[in-house]
Amino acid sequence: MPAFRYEAVDAGGATKKGVVNADSPRAARADLRAKGLVPIKVDTIVAQVDASGASTRRGLGEKLSTTELALFTRQMASLLEAGLPLEQAFTALLEQAERPYVRDLIASIRSEVIGGAALSDVLKRHPRDFAEIYRALVASGEQIGQLSRVLSRLADYIERRNALVQKVRLAFTYPAIVTVVAFAIVIFLLTYVVPQIVSVFSNTKQKLPLLTVIMLAVSDFVRNYGLVVLVLLIGGWFAWRRALQNIALKTRWHTWLLTAPLYGKFERSLNTSRFASTLAITTGSGVPILRALETSRDTLSNVAMRQLVEEASDAVREGVSLARALSAQKHFPPMLIHMIRAGEITGELPAMLERAAAAQEADLERRTLTIAGLLEPALILAMGVVVLLIVLAVLMPIIEINQLVR
Repeated sequence: MPAFRYEAVDAGGATKKGVVNADSPRAARADLRAKGLVPIKVDTIVAQVDASGASTRRGLGEKLSTTELALFTRQMASLLEAGLPLEQAFTALLEQAERPYVRDLIASIRSEVIGGAALSDVLKRHPRDFAEIYRALVASGEQIGQLSRVLSRLADYIERRNALVQKVRLAFTYPAIVTVVAFAIVIFLLTYVVPQIVSVFSNTKQKLPLLTVIMLAVSDFVRNYGLVVLVLLIGGWFAWRRALQNIALKTRWHTWLLTAPLYGKFERSLNTSRFASTLAITTGSGVPILRALETSRDTLSNVAMRQLVEEASDAVREGVSLARALSAQKHFPPMLIHMIRAGEITGELPAMLERAAAAQEADLERRTLTIAGLLEPALILAMGVVVLLIVLAVLMPIIEINQLVR
């Protein structure tokens, strides 16, 4: 049944906006009149799809945020656990949706589900809103007849992932602010304060101290070529991003990141926690192990670790146990491999993977706080040293003049 976005006026003259399902625009207007509304505008909500059936909607903000996805999944799971049919669950979600894009998306999905399409097939047409792991788990839930339970586990997974990302972002927010403020202060001092003060001594033909001469040279360089350097840095960044499209170069770069000083352990913990948590929810939802490994691999941000998971998948396909396949690959922590081995022996692999994922997330949070804790004093110290050098460059000529006067 098609969905229609409407704008109508009630008996009190207030404007109402929303979505209604009907067989045709005429039927939609009749339904609105039956509710005591005078329709002003009724538009059909049509999902634009490409040749493969995927949604092609584009635009600023036209995508479910991670918070909206978690809320949508949690509400859907709760409604289905309460015994509501899928159609009524989507109707309830439609009434609660606030953002127009979310409302249109839910209405579009609801109309296709009412038309007889499977929910997992409908979600495939919206890949920008629902990732591969999401669609795979929904399909698994439909196959085993446990859609509400799978959605509940999926909501837990998304909420836990969002909380972890939020903690990482908050940990690095203060160092980022300190860095921006430090650069702004140093640039202001070099481009305005230093030239204004030191120019007083240039007329005295006094020989300036070496530190002052160096600071003046730096000041002149920043004023004359600062924008050029900024443009070059931005251009270099985009050139580097473009160069990383080469898979061989990207693999070498990501391999180095895994062993980089200080950051390497953070990179490994981040990807390992993603791998373990994704594998836990997929295997626990009835997804076959090879498909679960494929889905878990696609959630990794490090290309080198993706290749390691792919090699492990090939070994599992040949009959090797998952723990043994992963132990042959480096960069996976021994604790994760031991937990997987215990899960394979006891038949409780999903539970063991969840424990391993929780441990990796705790380790990632600890490393994040450690790095952020080291960055804060380092940035403040560097800022203090630079400001001290600038102050000395300004004060040294004044001190020398006072000594000459005496």
